[in-house]
Amino acid sequence: MRPSRNQALIDALAIEVKARRQELALTQEDLAGRCEIDRPYISLIEVGRKQPTISVLYKIAGALELTFGEFCDRVETRYTTAQANVVS
Repeated sequence: MRPSRNQALIDALAIEVKARRQELALTQEDLAGRCEIDRPYISLIEVGRKQPTISVLYKIAGALELTFGEFCDRVETRYTTAQANVVS
């Protein structure tokens, strides 16, 4: 599978993961433990350098105390807001 070329969407995901983690006062280590994945991988997601699989995104959503749908909605809102700002 080829990585997405939609950097704005990757950035929206990165920003949402970090923002929600900080809302919950979690460290990257805390989030990684909740997801059962490595902390460096969380860091790479948060800076937009990794594109997690859907199963990892599902784990992250749960660890961030969101349903998968809520998480996707939040990412989509960030993405569409960023796209609207680019067009304006």
